[in-house]
Amino acid sequence: MTHNTLTQPVAAARRAPPGPRGHLLWGMLPELRRNKLRLFGETVRAYGDVTRLRFLHVITYSVQSPEGVKHVLQDNNRNYRKGEFVNGVLTLALGENLLTTDGESWLSRRRLMQPAFHRQRIAAFGAAMEQITHDTLDQWRGLPEGEYVDMEHEMMALTLRIAGQTLFSVDLLGESQALGEAFTVLSQFIDYRLETPYPPPLFIPTAQNRRFKQAMRTIDQTVQAMIAERRRTPSEKQDLLAMLMEARDADTGEGMTDQELRHEIGLMIFAGHETTATTLTWALYELARNGAVAQKLADEVDAVLAGRPATVADLPNLPYARMIVDEALRLYPAAWNLSRQAINDDVVCGYQIPAGAQLSLSTFAVHRDPRWWSEPERFDPERFTPERSAGRPPYAYLPFGGGPRLCIGNMIALTEAPLILAAIAQRYRLRLKPGHPVEPHPLVTLRTSHGLPVRLTPRA
Repeated sequence: MTHNTLTQPVAAARRAPPGPRGHLLWGMLPELRRNKLRLFGETVRAYGDVTRLRFLHVITYSVQSPEGVKHVLQDNNRNYRKGEFVNGVLTLALGENLLTTDGESWLSRRRLMQPAFHRQRIAAFGAAMEQITHDTLDQWRGLPEGEYVDMEHEMMALTLRIAGQTLFSVDLLGESQALGEAFTVLSQFIDYRLETPYPPPLFIPTAQNRRFKQAMRTIDQTVQAMIAERRRTPSEKQDLLAMLMEARDADTGEGMTDQELRHEIGLMIFAGHETTATTLTWALYELARNGAVAQKLADEVDAVLAGRPATVADLPNLPYARMIVDEALRLYPAAWNLSRQAINDDVVCGYQIPAGAQLSLSTFAVHRDPRWWSEPERFDPERFTPERSAGRPPYAYLPFGGGPRLCIGNMIALTEAPLILAAIAQRYRLRLKPGHPVEPHPLVTLRTSHGLPVRLTPRA
């Protein structure tokens, strides 16, 4: 399916996008609550690249083609801001930060933080990534023989420690359990508020609201302790925490308040570990069920490392490890859906998009579209070889979004994930727990439905 109308004036589009009628009152809300991922995948197959969906009184335009997504995120990005409805829920849970702000406020924050994610600085993170990874793998040696370990939990704890150490020079080992649980509650709360037409206000002490407030207290206490400690004992390290604390407004000369710092730090801890952890979880799931892929990775790791521990410097020589990460991000994108809102009228793939319209960009559906991916449901890392990638539309693959708001931490994730994967493959073989259900569960990120219990067998 090809469209050549992206640059035409709005008047040239004579039709609104098609879409299912849905329930008289609820629209497509029951289908959304039943299975979000299936809903977006089925609508693109039934109605095309741009579809109109009604959820109660909210009209959403789902855009699910590479050229349509590119138009919204890149070519005409100035006409789109963060989706008001979705962003309102995210702001309630995460505060105002790099994820939830728009316009000049977002741009100034992005410019402030960008140096902390420079390629050379990321390379310097290597020592912390390597040490924490190898410490975790050493701890697995003490597990009882035959015990099943939840790798989703393990990856969350591991990447949380790495995010704390690399971005803020803090080891979160002691807080990893409580913080991990708090961020899980936060994700569940956001999902609940997005799906519930009339959720009770926060001051009403429902079970959901009480859990959310307790989770927020846990996160607040951890982050505020980090800020207080740094103020008491200034560090010479120019990490992200130092950059945020030293930043001054160009007009007023004022620095960020503790509340502003808490929102940015909380987001960076959450996003900095959650997306990488979910990607690693899905990569390990596929390794455990695809023996040929696991063996090829083990062969590559053995040939390159020759028995020594993996380092960041080895990554250029471990291309198959990177392809496994890329394929996990394709089949199970952590950022499975992106939300935008049109500022002015626009035309996307020949369809009218009115000013103020809510847009949903389904990364999950684009990544599984057979027009761009042969056998899209199959885990095949070698589809990311240069030869097979040639000619594929750029926005057929967007695990980190695109345009000016491309995820600021994408290079950290693409350094950390292959390193951890190579270290695990060097030491262990994985076996899934028989009969355990493993399905994608879309919260803020694409988690598993019931964790990932595996048996770790040390390699000879």
